[in-house]
Amino acid sequence: MTLRELLEKLPETEIHGDTSVCISSLTCDSRAVLPGALFFALRGVQADGHQYIGKAVAEGAAAVVLEDAAAAPAGLPWIRVADGRAAMGRIAAIFNGDPTATRPLVGITGTNGKTTTTYLIEAILAAAGKPAAVLGTISYRFGATTIGASHTTPESTELQSAFRQLADAGAQAFVMEVSSHALEQKRVDGCHFDVGIFSNLTRDHLDYHVTMESYLDAKCRLFTELLRPSDVKPQRRAAINMDDPYGERVAARCACPVVTFGIGGRCDVRPDNVVSSVNGISATLITPAGEFEFASRLLGRFNLSNILAAAAAGIALDLPLEAIKSGIENHATIPGRMERVENSRRVTCLVDYAHTGDALENVLATLQEIATGRIITVFGCGGDRDNGKRPIMGRIAASMSDLAIVTSDNPRTEDPLVILGQIRGGITQLALREYRSDELTDGFAEKGFTILENRHQAIRLAINLSRPGDLVLLAGKGHEDYQIIGTVKQHFDDREEAAAAFTENVT
Repeated sequence: MTLRELLEKLPETEIHGDTSVCISSLTCDSRAVLPGALFFALRGVQADGHQYIGKAVAEGAAAVVLEDAAAAPAGLPWIRVADGRAAMGRIAAIFNGDPTATRPLVGITGTNGKTTTTYLIEAILAAAGKPAAVLGTISYRFGATTIGASHTTPESTELQSAFRQLADAGAQAFVMEVSSHALEQKRVDGCHFDVGIFSNLTRDHLDYHVTMESYLDAKCRLFTELLRPSDVKPQRRAAINMDDPYGERVAARCACPVVTFGIGGRCDVRPDNVVSSVNGISATLITPAGEFEFASRLLGRFNLSNILAAAAAGIALDLPLEAIKSGIENHATIPGRMERVENSRRVTCLVDYAHTGDALENVLATLQEIATGRIITVFGCGGDRDNGKRPIMGRIAASMSDLAIVTSDNPRTEDPLVILGQIRGGITQLALREYRSDELTDGFAEKGFTILENRHQAIRLAINLSRPGDLVLLAGKGHEDYQIIGTVKQHFDDREEAAAAFTENVT
């Protein structure tokens, strides 16, 4: 593809040099430049891409997109734009044949529930005869095609390439998780969304966004800018969770019509006659297109909210009610989301990704509703991330469990003991008994907590302490199969650890 073809639909550009040159690849990483590449000089948090233009040229870049004309290369085509990231998104889409322009695209943003909702929408679209690719925290996948997920939402060049590969594999629609980082950094510019879903907003990523208001603003960009009706997709819709305190504010800012959903209030999509048990959720679903009864294997109120979000997306896409019902009832198993670890000891062991205070509280509230025995929770907080949520999560875990075992969860470059101490600070306010781990050899008689830095040992302690009828929750890592200690990623899977612990003679 020539540079001229890539720039035809890009407004407000200042073009210098020969635009007939052929472009063979796109990148914003000077280390990834190949001969014929179009290099984007982006201003980042830690580095300025303009400083690497010389390196990109030396590696064979055919042209450069930049914001600062003073850094323009001599003897090479260059394009000056006002916003390099936005330009990269639009050019990446064109370079890859604009795959989302001709296929439905549903984007889900919010702190919690995104992954589960993508699986539900995938099943609904499949039932409607529109097999969908899913791009999210776990992977980017369609059928036998799987592309490893480096981020929840990758850079636009990687994202648009993934869309192209998944479309070529046969995907007729796309469902994707849209992170706040991706929205603020314009990684999804160039995507043609049909429906945007707002699930919720709770404390997370404040190490990056600093305040909840800036976090909200980042999320809202999907609804205020990227869902504006366009010539490509004039019938865009937003699906907004009105149970969330921020839902009304997001709905008020939407640039397109809104479908509301919620468990409480008179929302467009809402449940009636809800029954929740250890076997799942059943209810009547009321929608603008009619109502139907459903039964789902998912557990708890927070998953009912995810079901409503997926159903609202189906309504926004004008899908048949039969397909929405089928998708809710027949979705695939969701890795690391209330995932059971089977065992012969009659202990309910669940692995869940809950790594924020709100997510952990939602999971534990659900478990309190269905538990017949004690609740033992193993959890930690990640290093090099928002440390303000650590005491909050400690207080939630300890207050809502019979025993909370505080351990490591990706400490990264922080001292694990410092992280554990900050979590402990939130628990000590509860005046619960603090056990030494060696005191728990024969079990525990009263509600309390213990700190055991080694996650391998913590999981074995929890399972060794469990009795028939008890419920063990391993929270925080979910589908992840690694621990990051320092800067090294080591294999570690809570599901594998728990399964092994149930078969060992743990003493």
